[in-house]
Amino acid sequence: MTTPFFHQLAERVTATGSLLCVGLDPRVETPRQALDHCKAIIAATAPQIAVFKPNSAFFEALGSPGIEALVEVIAAVPEEIPVLLDAKRGDISSTAAAYATAVFDRLGAGAVTVSPYLGRDSIEPFLEHEGRGVFVLCRTSNPGGRDLQEKELGSGEPVYVEVARIAAGWAGADRLGLVVGATVPDAVARVRSVAPDHWILAPGVGAQGGSLEETVAAGLREDGAGLLLPVSRSVAAASDPAVAVADLNAAVGQAGRTVSRTGAAPETSLAVELFDAGCVRLGDFELKSGTRSPIYLDLRTLAGHPRLLRRIAACYIPLLGESDRIAGVPLAGLPIATAVSLESEIPLVYPRPEAKAHGTRSTVEGPFSTGDSVVAVDDVATSGVSVLEAAAQLRDAGLVLEAAVVLIDRQGGAGAALEKEGIELRAVMSLIDMVGLLLEADRISDSEAARVYEFLGA
Repeated sequence: MTTPFFHQLAERVTATGSLLCVGLDPRVETPRQALDHCKAIIAATAPQIAVFKPNSAFFEALGSPGIEALVEVIAAVPEEIPVLLDAKRGDISSTAAAYATAVFDRLGAGAVTVSPYLGRDSIEPFLEHEGRGVFVLCRTSNPGGRDLQEKELGSGEPVYVEVARIAAGWAGADRLGLVVGATVPDAVARVRSVAPDHWILAPGVGAQGGSLEETVAAGLREDGAGLLLPVSRSVAAASDPAVAVADLNAAVGQAGRTVSRTGAAPETSLAVELFDAGCVRLGDFELKSGTRSPIYLDLRTLAGHPRLLRRIAACYIPLLGESDRIAGVPLAGLPIATAVSLESEIPLVYPRPEAKAHGTRSTVEGPFSTGDSVVAVDDVATSGVSVLEAAAQLRDAGLVLEAAVVLIDRQGGAGAALEKEGIELRAVMSLIDMVGLLLEADRISDSEAARVYEFLGA
């Protein structure tokens, strides 16, 4: 292997658009059957997947000929596809050095899963192999993973979060990844928050019951990568593995585009992501109206968080109704409206803050016809003034506006003010809902929540 593992991985994900890590777990009786089984899966699925992940245990169980079969299987993988050996090695440094030599130099794997239980010096021998990668176990997908990994430390955090934080300090995202089971999507989200750049291997989607949509929402980095989804039995048992992989790729892509489009109440994870991104702040703030508030919503920062912005755009879609156009409310609503337009494929228009002084001298930008229906899209609603100003321009231009959609209703009278002008306010969530979700997720304290509730008169 000449290309470093994580560099090769990034190139492969970009080239294929796939986040799938196909497991090679031959549950057979002979080394020949193992070899034939794995080669058939490799041949059928290689063009469409990101990584192959042979499980060492199934080969070792077949004796020394099984190990020889494993070497042949790894060698059979096309050179442009990275190989991650699922071996979960972990021992004192001298033994770890021997394991690392076996995994990388003898077997030819590009990366390996390791256990952090013995600490840093048990991982360093693997990191010393230039260009190779390691994936450190944090929260595993099996039910017993909770026995130790979820034990609460004195800091109030579970063991797996501290493991992720410490491991991320051992090596950068170009050398080290983390393993977090898709069966515990909240754990995926928490590890992503403490290791925003590292790759996460998230086993458990499918036979183990992990939610694909929740895992994708929790684990993707802002660049749309950083997450590997192992699949094994669903591919191996398929009558046509190539079709199975194509279907899985489509499902992953759909999950990335449509997470949270169900129209149900927003999940706690969305409120948490907004908080962790700095879009929700607690303190003492002066609002545009001059009122002092214990909470401040700064959704302008969403432009710097593409994955979160895309997820939020998906939340707007069920609330749009049947409209010919989306109208972004300047200025804070424009990035969100653009993202919503891209996700929904509904054309975008927007009122200009000032009429154009040259050329067309238009007050509303974007293609539209008189009588087209339009729904206004803004970030938050407090008094409703911004939406009302935009509505006046849109209506003067001949557009029909009867609804406005925001992410958060601050419950400052906007609903009533808009209703007087024939505009229905629709919100993904209310400020009270968000505070409750953040309190439930331990992002804010009881006293902080109480101050906001008192401010809102709740």
